Amino acid sequence: MRAFTQDRRADTDDELWLVEHPPVYTRGRNAREPAPPGPIPAVDTDRGGDLTYHGPGQLIAYTLFDLDGLGIGVRQLVEGLEEAVLTTLASFGISGQRRRGAPGVYVGDAKVASLGLRIRGGRSYHGLALNVAMDLGPFNGIAPCGYRGLRVTQIADLGGPRDVEVVAAVLIEAVSVTFRFQPSREAHGSACGFTQPVVARP
Repeated sequence: MRAFTQDRRADTDDELWLVEHPPVYTRGRNAREPAPPGPIPAVDTDRGGDLTYHGPGQLIAYTLFDLDGLGIGVRQLVEGLEEAVLTTLASFGISGQRRRGAPGVYVGDAKVASLGLRIRGGRSYHGLALNVAMDLGPFNGIAPCGYRGLRVTQIADLGGPRDVEVVAAVLIEAVSVTFRFQPSREAHGSACGFTQPVVARP
């Protein structure tokens, strides 16, 4: 992500990278607590945000976007990603909400999607994590995204599909519509591997 962002030119297409990670805790630049002891590794990252957990069954979407080229700022990026997740949830009959001052998407009092971004030179990387059908247990030992006692939930427990690739296809479409992208090549890859649809500004 960093290399792509550093090396891209003004005419480089934006990209959306989708992946499932093996179990890992990640700490953002603002992290205030250490990862809990145990077999799950912890990685310090340069994204915004606090400590969170990633694992199989969670859809990670890395948003390698040129904000200047899109004519948007950080707030519009955050709101657009939240809107894409809300649209994805709605397609499965799930009603999500935003929370003022707490980026991400919630269903009731539980968080279903988290955001963690880095902007460098007007270009974004890192992105969002959407819980689909994963082991939520590792969240119990942390304050997810810095909020002690915050509950987390996932699409499968809310009546949606368990297949991450099904959710990914819907999310790709939602992101493309929200940011007015035109897909310029098909997504490829498999579960736990990257899919990299290149999306070009119209």
